[in-house]
Amino acid sequence: MRIVSLLPSTTEILFGIGAGDDVVGVTFECDHPQEARSRRIVSTSAMPEGLSPRQIDDFVAAALRRGEDLYRLEADALADLDADLVVTQDLCAVCAVDVSVVDDALAHLGCRADVLTIDPHTLDEVLESVLVLGRRTGHEDAAQAQVTELRTRIEAVEKAVADRGRPRVLVLEWTDPPFAPGHWIPEMVERAGGEPVMGVAGEKSFRVTWEDALATEPDVVVCAPCGFALDDAVELARPVAERFADVPVWAVDANASFARPGPRLVDGIESLAAILHPDAVPAAREGSARRL
Repeated sequence: MRIVSLLPSTTEILFGIGAGDDVVGVTFECDHPQEARSRRIVSTSAMPEGLSPRQIDDFVAAALRRGEDLYRLEADALADLDADLVVTQDLCAVCAVDVSVVDDALAHLGCRADVLTIDPHTLDEVLESVLVLGRRTGHEDAAQAQVTELRTRIEAVEKAVADRGRPRVLVLEWTDPPFAPGHWIPEMVERAGGEPVMGVAGEKSFRVTWEDALATEPDVVVCAPCGFALDDAVELARPVAERFADVPVWAVDANASFARPGPRLVDGIESLAAILHPDAVPAAREGSARRL
């Protein structure tokens, strides 16, 4: 099987279940595991480099109003790879190539590759997507083993924090302007022993005002700006810390453990639990979170 993965999360899953040798095409954002960087890149961003968070938000909003795509699918590269399976999404136009773009490109090329849409909104759906990919690629046993191990880790965190108080946690998926979290992130907070004060599990993230954010009176603020690793998240969190002067503000590696619906979301749960309940949960791995 020749697989093109148009999502960093599914690329990670495919390599994790032993299907990495079958992956022939990826996106410019597919950076985990490192081996994925050796595959041919078939989609790139239409966004200019070097924009600030506010400029990124303005660019995205303007592009969506005009009905323009935020990602470019390299049709020639897709044709050259002669894929049997293309994995894409229909969850977020800001996150990756949309399934409609893939369908149009394959029809134009006369390519008969199967298209698999992966659209998890919750933690359970993320874990189910691992099983789906396992079944579609002939790696069902490895996929089941990985899901079992991930569920065991989640249960261990829940057990460790079960009798603890639940701090009020404000997670920001973007910092300028601020965005409340959606999809699996409120659930991650709950599994880690916290109470999410803004955002709705299973739903989209949404823009809020700073007045709204401050009014939630959180015990902890976690900055998880979508698309950013820890060092950049720290810089983006500094103005947030100034607004919440009397509240602990943490920055996390959003790319690795929060924004991408893959196995490393469990790393994010463990990091959150270590932030919220350091006396009950072992310290998270180095480089996963930093307090400002």
